Amino acid sequence: MKFMVLFLGLLVWPQAVSLARRFDSDKVFRVAPQNETQVNFLKELASAVQLDFWHPDSVHHIVIGTDVDFQVSSYLANHVQMKLEQNELQHEILFHNLQEEIEKQFKGGSYFRKKHSYLKYNDWDKIVAWTERIARNNPKLVSRIEIGKTYEGRSMYLLKVGKETGRKRVIFMECGTHAREWISPAFCQWFVKQATSTYGKDKEMTKLLDSMNFYVLPVFNIDGYVWTWTENRMWRKNRSNNSDSDCIGTDLNRNFKAAWCTQGSSDDPCDQIYCGPSAESEQETKGLANFIRDHLAVIRGYISFHSYSQMLMFPYGYTYKMAPNHDELNKVAKGAVEALSTLYGTKYVYGPIAETIYPASGASIDWAYDEGIKHAYVFELRDDGRYGFLLPESKIRPTCKETMLAVKYIASHILTSVP
Repeated sequence: MKFMVLFLGLLVWPQAVSLARRFDSDKVFRVAPQNETQVNFLKELASAVQLDFWHPDSVHHIVIGTDVDFQVSSYLANHVQMKLEQNELQHEILFHNLQEEIEKQFKGGSYFRKKHSYLKYNDWDKIVAWTERIARNNPKLVSRIEIGKTYEGRSMYLLKVGKETGRKRVIFMECGTHAREWISPAFCQWFVKQATSTYGKDKEMTKLLDSMNFYVLPVFNIDGYVWTWTENRMWRKNRSNNSDSDCIGTDLNRNFKAAWCTQGSSDDPCDQIYCGPSAESEQETKGLANFIRDHLAVIRGYISFHSYSQMLMFPYGYTYKMAPNHDELNKVAKGAVEALSTLYGTKYVYGPIAETIYPASGASIDWAYDEGIKHAYVFELRDDGRYGFLLPESKIRPTCKETMLAVKYIASHILTSVP
């Protein structure tokens, strides 16, 4: 019987993988338009053929002199390359065969591995089991809280990390908003591991956990994350249905009540940056926002983790206007990226969202800031485009170790300087 169960398991897993959408010979191009004519050409190209923009995340954000990374289906790749050449737009092919790059992420057997690992990408079943286990194994330091349900009915679990003393400043950490950005949930898991394993050993971490709580949401967009493991590795949005459209999903980072659906978002359900039918229309957004509102009295910091670009940013995204405490936010961001770079020399850019990357309305950190959380930051983690969303598992450790330094810097500032 045991042999039969193992045999059936071997049959089921490859079948699940083979059902997923494949990207054989899909290409990822990088171009850098040098003038308005080339910018307009790219916008016209995007309206004529389907391009999946990786960076920036929408055709609307293309500007002169900025690298533009986009994915093209195999049957269109030669046509697109010809058009780029005809319009004298210099380009580089980052990935010649996207499917091969996707499969490289699983050379270590992530699809078949049963155990959770901090050095591997973990599917949702492993992550949710880990949240229960790490809370059970560290009852004086970690507790698990359900803050809502996703569109497909999955429980949204948050880990409260820190010693229970009753007088706490809190930092909220949000990971896994965009489904394909796998390094983001990997970091939140790493953070909790470091907190539990170094408490009482590392002086700085011990002080932070004695004096603060961290509310860690390891995966915000759970349904989308599951979809990237089972059907489409490059999926971004959540998985909610949209009335009057066959297109699925809303961009959760355009769905908050922060100048909702104005700059840098779209009212087209088929767009990657679709803002949803209304602010907080999504179950996931409601769950997070209601939890934050219920705990506003203690939350002093909000940190969101995305990829990729190697940036650390702060409000605003929906306007070029500077935040009232811009100078302090900028000073902290500068110190954080300097701390991050001390480990491996990784260079991060920092500044307000709209100026540093592109305008975006309805984002979680702008909303948190407007709710009164005046230390709100968003990381765009590694890398700068060599691997993009397909950062190899070998890069998890260095990415997380250097990011820990930046997060500790921000947390220490909040602990010592924020009432």
